[in-house]
Amino acid sequence: MKQGHHQTLAMIIAISRGIAYDLRMRRSVLFFVILAAMLMAFGGAVLFDAWLMERPLLFIFYWLACAWLVVLSILMALFDMLLLRRAALEEERRLKAEVFGTEKDGEPRE
Repeated sequence: MKQGHHQTLAMIIAISRGIAYDLRMRRSVLFFVILAAMLMAFGGAVLFDAWLMERPLLFIFYWLACAWLVVLSILMALFDMLLLRRAALEEERRLKAEVFGTEKDGEPRE
């Protein structure tokens, strides 16, 4: 792999991690992905239906792109749920340790 491609891939990975682990950014991106999928579904079904029907390859590409956005939104929502669940469990452990005086492994302090 060329050096330029490696740097580009590293930058894409860094941006993706930034989006994935920042709650506000993740929710904003999720909102716009869902909005784009809804607009594409509406446009493909109502506005561009006849035009797309005349172009079979474009029709397939259009609806695959729309389906990809839907799958992406589902995966992002599941990822968001998992991160929130993990944060809630960590907070629960922290509170138990604070209230009951236990260490991180769950054993009581001496």
